[in-house]
Amino acid sequence: MMGARPVKRSLTLRGHRTSVSLEDEFWQAFREIAEEKSMALNVLAAEIDAGRGIETGLATAIRLYVLAYYRDRALLNG
Repeated sequence: MMGARPVKRSLTLRGHRTSVSLEDEFWQAFREIAEEKSMALNVLAAEIDAGRGIETGLATAIRLYVLAYYRDRALLNG
């Protein structure tokens, strides 16, 4: 169900633990993307972390990445 509260989970980014709060739908989509790319979730999160701006939080960067991934995929299949 959309609108659910974010769920906090731990990730390890380049050897450091951090917590990220995302809605279950985003966690599921994030896992699916990592699986499709044959990447560990922590590796994909580190890649997103490295590419985000200093003013953008990691949870926001992950949500935007998930959105862009599925938008791009829709355009390719459109």
